Amino acid sequence: MKRIIIYISMLFFSSNLFSQNIIDKVLAEVEKNNKTLAALRNSADAEKLANKTGIYLKNPEVEFNYLWGNPTVIGNRTDISIRQSFDFPLAYSYKSEISNFKNEQVELEYIKQKKAVFFQTRLICIDLLYSNAIITELQKRIKNAQSIAKSYQSKFEAGESNILDYNKSEMSLLSLSNELELKVIEKNTLLSELIRMNGGVFVEFNESQFLVPVIQSDFEQWYLQAEFKNPVLNWLKKEIEISNKQISLNKAMSMPKFQTGFMSEKVIGQNFQGITLGLSLPLWENKNTVKSAKAKSVAIQSVVDDNKQQFYNQLKSLHAKATGLQKNINEYRLSLNKFDNSVFLYKALNKGEISLIDYIFELSIYYGNVSKLLELEKDLNKTFAELNQFM
Repeated sequence: MKRIIIYISMLFFSSNLFSQNIIDKVLAEVEKNNKTLAALRNSADAEKLANKTGIYLKNPEVEFNYLWGNPTVIGNRTDISIRQSFDFPLAYSYKSEISNFKNEQVELEYIKQKKAVFFQTRLICIDLLYSNAIITELQKRIKNAQSIAKSYQSKFEAGESNILDYNKSEMSLLSLSNELELKVIEKNTLLSELIRMNGGVFVEFNESQFLVPVIQSDFEQWYLQAEFKNPVLNWLKKEIEISNKQISLNKAMSMPKFQTGFMSEKVIGQNFQGITLGLSLPLWENKNTVKSAKAKSVAIQSVVDDNKQQFYNQLKSLHAKATGLQKNINEYRLSLNKFDNSVFLYKALNKGEISLIDYIFELSIYYGNVSKLLELEKDLNKTFAELNQFM
């Protein structure tokens, strides 16, 4: 008996591991083939390049003047000047750091979009698991109904049963067959959706064994990991760093700007050349920019705190839901196995101890409980997927 329990446990574990491998395999294909992700990747790369513009020295200025003298005896005059303007040196360092933070934000935004695609794909896979499980269950029910219908057909032809019982057996079989057809249509629709997510590339998905999620009992410790990996919160953290650097940049931009260059002036018999120096005093142009950046930093911090609180509350609710569903499923499964009367009902029907209508009614209660258990497992897997979509 102990060996049987160990064998069943190993089989159950390997089945769940196989289910996980199937979904991971699908996600790997989607990452490779999904058109939306490909477009987002190209857009992110282009935006990264854009963030690296406008952070360097301004273009040098070259000026050439040729002036005709009047009267002509004074000759003509030729002026050449080359000038280079630059901000306070620290400004370029801050601009570079801000562009790096923005590029990290771009990558975080791509990760968020990718995880959203993965989450949507995982939900489709879970629905497919449910469809496959229901189809497998219906096929078993149909096989049993066919056996019953065939038996009552033989009894009817032999005069051992009436037309009413024969029709009931056929109607039960017809009802199950119609339900199976609808589930097959639903499965094909889900497969089409999965193929769309995979960029039109065909995906085979026949797995019907639900995963048994491992839910961390210590929510607070688990939440710290989830918060650390959340691309939305990390994006906002980068926004705070950008706003702080923007304060420093605006202070640097409020410092004097410089201009240096070379100038040459030629007239008849005379030639002047040398360096030029210029200074721009930012008395009015950057007024209130530092105050504005500080106010924005405070506002962003409020947004971050609000998002953290919302994220915490959302995960706390999902964690409680997942824990409750898992407990409910375990109790449901134990009760279903303990009070399974399907075998006894079949024996009672064959012995004539119960009528066909009683058999169908009692069996429908059992079938309903099995279907309910599958729905609970689907809900648990979807809740767990939402709980871990950023992990």
